[in-house]
Amino acid sequence: MQRETLCLAPDSTSMNERMNTTEIFDGIRFPGFLHTLESLKAACSFQFQDTDVLLVTFPKSGTTWMQQVLSLIFCEGHLWPIHHLPNWARMPWMEQASFSSLLSKLNTSWPRLLTSHLNAKGLSPALMKSKAKVVYMGRNPKDVLVSYYHFHQIAGFLPNPSSFEDFADEFLEGTGFFGSWFDHVKGWLGLQKDLTLLFVTYEELHQEPRSTIRKLSEFLGRTLGPKEEEIILEHSSFSFMSQSNMVNYSLLSKEIIDQSQGKFLRKGVVGNWREYFTPELNEKFNAVYQSKMGDSGLSLPWTMD
Repeated sequence: MQRETLCLAPDSTSMNERMNTTEIFDGIRFPGFLHTLESLKAACSFQFQDTDVLLVTFPKSGTTWMQQVLSLIFCEGHLWPIHHLPNWARMPWMEQASFSSLLSKLNTSWPRLLTSHLNAKGLSPALMKSKAKVVYMGRNPKDVLVSYYHFHQIAGFLPNPSSFEDFADEFLEGTGFFGSWFDHVKGWLGLQKDLTLLFVTYEELHQEPRSTIRKLSEFLGRTLGPKEEEIILEHSSFSFMSQSNMVNYSLLSKEIIDQSQGKFLRKGVVGNWREYFTPELNEKFNAVYQSKMGDSGLSLPWTMD
C-alpha cells in the first residue's frame, strides 16, 4: 500500500497550509490539520444509530489499541480488515474533517464502529437520542502525559514542547490540545447512568487482556469462542501492532508523523511516567489530581504513587 498523505487531512491541497493551524471549538484547542469548525460542529449534531459503537478516549489513552480490539471482536475471525484497512478507516474519528468520506466506506456487515476524542458536553446530547453503545477508555494521567509529550515530538501538526516540565504544566492546566484530561474523564464517567457506557482502562487491558476482552464482548453482545479469543489476543498484542502498518501509522508521510524521531507505538507499558517525573513534579501533579478528582465520586483504578 502506498504511503498516505491525505487520509487524515481535510484535502490534499490544504494539507501544508493547515499543518500549523489551530481550531478553537467551545473553548478547546484542536489541531487544524485534522479538524475544521465545520467537522467539529457536524460531530456534535451527528445522528447516531442504535447499533453504533463509539470508542471515546482522551488522546494517548490506548485509543489505537482499543480500536484494534473492537475491530477484532466484530470481525469474528475474518482478518481481511485487520490486514488491509488502517485503524482510522475501520473506526474513523467523528470530529475529523475526513470523517464523512470514511463513514460512507465502513463495512456494512458490522455495526458502525466510531471513535472520538470529544468531551461529553459536546457529544453526549446527540448520543442520548439513540441507544448507541459507548466504550470509554481511560488511563493513568501520568502515563497519558508522558505518551502525549512524545507524540507532540513526532506529530508535524502539533507544536514541539519546549520542555517536559512546561508540557506538564499545560496538561495540568488543561490548556493544551483537546482540553483538560480531568474534565474529559469526569464528564464522560459522570454519564454512566445516562448512556449505555462501559468504562475500561488501559491498565486492565494490559494486566488482564483475556478477561477484559470477555467483558467487552459481553457488553457488545458478541459471543466469542476460545479460538476467537486467541486470535484477538494475538492480533492486539503490542508485538503484532507495532509491526503492522495498518496500526502503527507508518502509512503516514514523515511530514505528518515523523517516526524517525520516535515510534507512534512507543512502549505499550504501564508506569513509564516514573522515568520522567521528578519528585517535585510528582508532588505537584498529585496535588492537582486530588484537587480536581478528589470529590468526583468516581472509582478510578490507578494509583498516583
